[in-house]
Amino acid sequence: MATSVRFWKEGQRFLPIFPQLCVVRDSNHCKMSAPGKLLCEPGRLPQCRGSQGNVCRPLLHLNTTTQIRSICTSSLCSSQKSSLDPRTPSDPFQLVSTEMSTLYNDIRMELATFGSVLRDMSHYYFDGQGKAFRPMVVLLMSRACNFHNGASENGLALPSQRRISMIAEMIHTASLVHDDVIDEADTRRGKACVSNLHGQRKAILTGDYILTVSSMALASIGNKDVVILLSQVIEDLVRGEFMQLGTKEDEDERFAHYLKKTFKKTASLLAHSCRAVAVLSGGCKEVQEVAYQYGKNLGIAFQLVDDMLDFMSTEELMGKPTAADLKLGLATAPVLFASEKYPELNAMIMRRFSEPGDVELAREAVTKTESLQQSRILAEQYCREAVRQIQQLAPSPEREALVTLTQKVLNRKK
Repeated sequence: MATSVRFWKEGQRFLPIFPQLCVVRDSNHCKMSAPGKLLCEPGRLPQCRGSQGNVCRPLLHLNTTTQIRSICTSSLCSSQKSSLDPRTPSDPFQLVSTEMSTLYNDIRMELATFGSVLRDMSHYYFDGQGKAFRPMVVLLMSRACNFHNGASENGLALPSQRRISMIAEMIHTASLVHDDVIDEADTRRGKACVSNLHGQRKAILTGDYILTVSSMALASIGNKDVVILLSQVIEDLVRGEFMQLGTKEDEDERFAHYLKKTFKKTASLLAHSCRAVAVLSGGCKEVQEVAYQYGKNLGIAFQLVDDMLDFMSTEELMGKPTAADLKLGLATAPVLFASEKYPELNAMIMRRFSEPGDVELAREAVTKTESLQQSRILAEQYCREAVRQIQQLAPSPEREALVTLTQKVLNRKK
């Protein structure tokens, strides 16, 4: 059963409550879907061979801003707090460097075509200069699940799982090509974007082509459940884009709308890709859900940090223009938090910052409030939940690398 997120209201703001939020206290293990009942024997996932190192107590209800801040800044879970230490030795990229070394070349081979223009355009972003964050997460999750289930003899990702990592990067890149057309962007990853070089029509077709090839690669895996999971990602991307094009008139609904849009546009790909590789590892439903919840929470945290960096970083460091969201008329977490202190922002949000001076006033409001700190606290909360989820798998270097990734997400500068 997927984790649902409820919202509590304080003033004009809605913030998420995590139904599964637990903290280490004693030897009583709580059920993931209902506090106070045992999911299985303490310290072990059912039907699986891996052990869980943490025990926890039931549901923590969050009712005030003070409680949210204390959850995010104090010892939510003693093992999680130590696991979020940046000195954790498992280097995520190094662990999967063998499988990552030929990733982009293999993707370019999938995109082979006789047309030189389409080939060059579809290969353009697969030059090895991207972060490769999504395939790295997918490969680490593959190996963590394989170890938990005893599914791989050599410790590497299975060929089908590595294929999922390629497909995830292809879907992500196709969405970037389409986003640049919608946003009328000039640069991406520090260079001119495809639509700027070749025009919008060819760029749209290029994005479509990459998606088509990724779908063919997905079908070749031959697993119906996995096909359904990754097909959901494409639907979510489209629905998320439509959500982004609209603005909620009800101020009380905007934060919930923002988080739902963030899941569909960013976190869905990680969540469903992680579940897909858990399926391919032969994992039980509980392991699949752990993988899904890790990807979902990490993905939302990743986007929250991205929205913070839009106000904090530089164009040279990011490889794309900053303050881009405001210029596109988008109200992200920092602006939504700032609107509590400066309610005049609500009118700007409704008109999508379209009048002269709106963008500058919104940026000034963000700098004058604690909205960036509040956004980080929320990102930390999602990261802690990701850690809590992944620590239910058997201990392995890959599991610890996934824990380390949460800290890297929080501290990234681009």
